[in-house]
Amino acid sequence: MNDTTSYKDLHAHIDELERKNLLIRVEREIDKDTEMHPLVRWQFVGGMKEEDRKAFLFTNILDGKGRKYDIPVIVGGIAANRAIYATGMDCDLGDIPKKWADAITNPIPPKVVDVGACHDIVETGDVLSEEGHGVDVLPIPISTPGFDAAPTLSATNVITKDPESGVQNMGTYRAALKAPDRMVVRMATRVGGAGGYQHYLKHQKNGDTEMPIAIVLGCPPYVAFMGPQKLPIDLDEFTVAGGLAGAPINIVKAKTVDLMVPAEAEIVIEGYIDVTHVEPEGPFGESHGHIALEEYNMPMRVTAVTRRKDAVVPSYISQVAPSESSVIKRVAYEPLFLHHLRDTMSIKGVKKVSLHEPLTGLLRVTVVTMENGVAPTEIWRALNGAAFFKGDCGKICIAVNDDIDVESPDSILWAMAYRSNPIKDMQLVPHRGQGHGPKREHAGEEDSTLLIDATMKSPMPPLALPGREYMERAKVIWEEMQLPHLTPQSPWHGYSLGAWHTVWDEAAARAAAGDYIENGNISLSQQRPGVKPESRFNPDTGEPE
Repeated sequence: MNDTTSYKDLHAHIDELERKNLLIRVEREIDKDTEMHPLVRWQFVGGMKEEDRKAFLFTNILDGKGRKYDIPVIVGGIAANRAIYATGMDCDLGDIPKKWADAITNPIPPKVVDVGACHDIVETGDVLSEEGHGVDVLPIPISTPGFDAAPTLSATNVITKDPESGVQNMGTYRAALKAPDRMVVRMATRVGGAGGYQHYLKHQKNGDTEMPIAIVLGCPPYVAFMGPQKLPIDLDEFTVAGGLAGAPINIVKAKTVDLMVPAEAEIVIEGYIDVTHVEPEGPFGESHGHIALEEYNMPMRVTAVTRRKDAVVPSYISQVAPSESSVIKRVAYEPLFLHHLRDTMSIKGVKKVSLHEPLTGLLRVTVVTMENGVAPTEIWRALNGAAFFKGDCGKICIAVNDDIDVESPDSILWAMAYRSNPIKDMQLVPHRGQGHGPKREHAGEEDSTLLIDATMKSPMPPLALPGREYMERAKVIWEEMQLPHLTPQSPWHGYSLGAWHTVWDEAAARAAAGDYIENGNISLSQQRPGVKPESRFNPDTGEPE
C-alpha cells in the first residue's frame, strides 16, 4: 500500500507474505531459463501439502548465457496456495466467495490520475530494438524447460478495448518473446474464449491493420485477480477490482497507446497487435497440463516498455495442475458455480461445488455435493447446471452426498462404486465443445458430457471402520509411542449411513466393554426355525423381516 491508495500494490503484498511466513527469498544465483520454474515446481509435485507451499522471490538472476538481471522475479506470489490468494484478497479464505459476489454486484469505477509509478522508467523509440532494452531487459523465465521455445509472459493482465463501445477488457494471455521489440500473443479463439479476441475480430471487420494492446505485469493483487476471472466481456474489470478493494483503482493513460493501465503496476508493455498477419508461436506448457504445440498466433510490435524504478516481475507456476494458475481459478470459480446452481437456478439441496484440480486442471471433472434425501429431479438439475454453466468446465459431473470427501478421488470412486447403477444413474449428453485442452483433431469439433448421480438412493449400512472415539483414542496412543507422523485421510472412522438401529449401538457398546456373552444370550433367545439363512432380521420386532 502506498500513500495515495487504500489497497495493496505488489510490493506491499510481498511484505505481507513475508510477514505471514508465506514467502521464501532466494538470494543464490538462479538461471531463469533452466532452474527457476523447476525449483518452484517441486513444491507441487514433491508430496507437499498445499498449506506448506510458498511464494518464491528471486533476487540474483541470470539467463542461459550467463547474463545477469537487476530486476527480481516472484513466482507463486498470487496463489501458490489458498492462503496466499486470501492474503491478496485481504480477507479470510471463507469470506472470498461473498467478497467476489459483492464486488460484481457493487463495482466501483476507477480513478484517473496524471502520474503513476508504472511510468518511473519509460523506453520508447528505436532503443526498444536493441539487445538489453525493450522486453529484453526483463528477466522473463522459461516456464517448461525442455519443451518451451521461448521465455513467455504468463502472469499477465492484457488490456484491449472494444473499438465500437470503448469498453476495455482485461484477460490473462501468454506472450512469447521474439525480439526486444516483438512478441507473439496467444488469445483463445474458441467459442466463449478471450475477450481480447472479440476486439481483434472487430478491428478486422472495421478494416484496421492493428489493435492497440497493453500487457501489464505486476498489478496490485485486486487487479491481478481480474485477468484469470471469467467476467462478462462488456464489464470493465477495473470496476470489479474497485469493488474488491472498496475504493477506486488508480489508472493512468498509457504512453503510446490509447488505453488506461493500473497506475501502481510494476511493468507495462505497450504496442500493437497485427490483425492482418499471424506468426508461429510455441511450443509452450499450457495450463491444461499438456504442451501446446507450435501454432500461428498474433504478432505484437512493442512501442513502449514502462516500469517502476523498483519493479518486480511476476511469473505464474502453471502447466500441470495443481499449480498457481489452478489455485487462482479454483478459488474464484467454485463460488461462481455454487451461486449459479443455488441462487440463479434455485436448485434445492446444493451444498457446494468442487472442481477437481490435480492433473485434470479444474476444467474436466466437477463434483456437486448434495444434501441427503434430495429429490432426484434436483440432483439432475444440478448436474446439468454444473455441466453447462461454463463451456470449458464439467465434461464429467458427479453428484455425491456430503459424507464424501471431494478432495479424495478414492472417496468419489467409492461413491460411484456403491451408490450408482450405471444404466440408471449415468447419462451421456452430446454436442459439447472441446474447451481448453490439447488439440484433438481425431475427435472432431465436438466433445460430450458424462453425468453421474453417485448419491445414496436409500439408507446404507455404516462404513466398516472403527468408530470415531476408538480411532481418536488409538491416535493418542500412536503419538505417545512416537510412531511415524499421521496425516488422516477421509474416511478415517466408521459412521452411520442411515441403515442402522440403536439396538446395534447398544450391542456394540457391550462388545467394546467385554460383554459379548450378554449379546450372545440375547441372540440365543431370538433363534427361529424354518428361516432361510441370510434372511434379514428386524431389530424393532426381534423377528425375521
